[in-house]
Amino acid sequence: MKRCTEFLTKRPRVFFIRSFFIYAALILSVFTLSSTARAQVAVRGETVYTMAGEPIKDGVVLINNGKIERVGQASQIRIPSNYRQLRARVVTPGLIDARSVVGLSGYLNQPTDQSQLELSAAIQPELRAFDAYDARERLVEWLRRFGITTVHTGHAPGALISGQTMIVKTVGDTVEEAVVVQTAMISASLGQAGLGQGGKPPGTRAKEMAMLRAEFLKARDYINKLATAKEEQKPARDLRMEALSRVLRGEIPLLIAADRAQDIITALRLQKEFGIKIVLDGAAEAYLVIDQIKAAGVPVIVHPTMERTAGEAENLSMETAATLRRAGIPVALQSGYETYVPKTRVVLFEAGVAAANGLSFTDALSTITIDAARILGISNRVGSLETGKDADLALFDGDPFEYTTHVTGVIVNGKVVSEEAQ
Repeated sequence: MKRCTEFLTKRPRVFFIRSFFIYAALILSVFTLSSTARAQVAVRGETVYTMAGEPIKDGVVLINNGKIERVGQASQIRIPSNYRQLRARVVTPGLIDARSVVGLSGYLNQPTDQSQLELSAAIQPELRAFDAYDARERLVEWLRRFGITTVHTGHAPGALISGQTMIVKTVGDTVEEAVVVQTAMISASLGQAGLGQGGKPPGTRAKEMAMLRAEFLKARDYINKLATAKEEQKPARDLRMEALSRVLRGEIPLLIAADRAQDIITALRLQKEFGIKIVLDGAAEAYLVIDQIKAAGVPVIVHPTMERTAGEAENLSMETAATLRRAGIPVALQSGYETYVPKTRVVLFEAGVAAANGLSFTDALSTITIDAARILGISNRVGSLETGKDADLALFDGDPFEYTTHVTGVIVNGKVVSEEAQ
């Protein structure tokens, strides 16, 4: 009877413990296998545009642990048997939107999801896009389905200095998971977009520049005091001055939205006066001042090709990207800042129209891949298909710029995040 009692009390316990470890091992094994499956992928394309050389016919991109392992012709690359294989007519690097407000502005177009512009003051460089970005915003997912894997987003034009921008991948449930560069640039506006509203300053272009100069002079003084003053005399921490100090030190550029030729020239004057890096945003009339832009060595994130010809963009041209590129000026395309639903354009379509208006296919693709990456300072990670770079790819069933073509797959950081034809 005693032995029977021991069996009934101890045996179930032993069985439970053994079962627990067996099931735990099985779960861990399945998790490991599924992770490996996600991490090891071979993408084969009839044409692979690496943006680091000539297109590869019948090419293969091997992906391992989130990075590009190898790129080349299928005849020269052996695909390991445990790699998941995807096929497409055309393979490109993941697309890059060089200027957006997505994630700060949402698809509902309601006050609750519109954080891209704070109008309580004219100059607010301390505002961080990082604190406002919603990684779960449906527009982010929507863009990703069109092959857009990296976005330079943040505070919109519409204030003299509206805040900071950031660079994110179009994946992740939190901003920490999505972020590539936490503070990429500081967004400023000249011309009508930079003028105050409701009688607030600045009210004229002259006042815009006076206010900007005053702030940069304060920031320069702030830097000097931090460097030279005794500890007890150092200035108190100032978030606004800290942000502008980064521009003065050359750590980040000032992103200046300016469409009129006169405002573009003013932006170049500000660059020269303070010795700062700038990037032009929009620049609808850039074709009128090409020599000055080129001499200043300033890149341009061109207005969306299909932007409406209204207001200060009334003289824009669909050939602006092609005109600037022919002049040797670095150019990227953007989706821009939409004031109406669905609150964002798609740079894939913008590049397609640019390709029909003076840009070659390769040059148009460059504006939303490697050239955009270079202007944003992230070409060491994205923008081209090269060994060691982030495994961000877009797969198409035809010419990416043809209206009838679909995006058949999207890979971000080595993970297949979309396989539905869009």
